[in-house]
Amino acid sequence: MIINDWVHTIAGFFILLSLALGVDSSPFFYSKYWLFFTAFVGLNFFQFGFSKVCPLGLILKALGVPEHRH
Repeated sequence: MIINDWVHTIAGFFILLSLALGVDSSPFFYSKYWLFFTAFVGLNFFQFGFSKVCPLGLILKALGVPEHRH
């Protein structure tokens, strides 16, 4: 998998996890404050649209994850 694939996979997982932990009707509900984490992930996607800088992408690149398919 390339960086783009990992970013979408990890972000999707974090969104689903934070919704499961933050929505009252979820069987995994812990605290409504987990919804702030959902907003944080969404804001990162939003700022990427303008700046083309993704903090997770930079971390993955430093870890050696390929940027392009061969």
